[in-house]
Amino acid sequence: MTKNNLSKADLSKNLSKLKGYPISFSNKLINDLLDTLNEAIKLDYLTLKNFGSFKLVKKKERIGRNPKTKEKFIIKSRKSISFIVSKKLLNKINIKL
Repeated sequence: MTKNNLSKADLSKNLSKLKGYPISFSNKLINDLLDTLNEAIKLDYLTLKNFGSFKLVKKKERIGRNPKTKEKFIIKSRKSISFIVSKKLLNKINIKL
């Protein structure tokens, strides 16, 4: 069984193996990429061609309920990220081997 979660360290190691970069350079590259994506998503919307779209979703304050105790509480307003996969990536994933 394979591991389903990837850490930044795993990404750096894979990039280092594939391209022959030093691990320190791969770490910096991954961190810079994630920082750039983070800043772009904060501006409301980011589309990566042939990968998908990230959209910032603003959720309003609402009343929640603990299902076990039935106690009500307020869920504060917050921001969330929505991801929509591109059709090309979806087709690549769904190709039968």
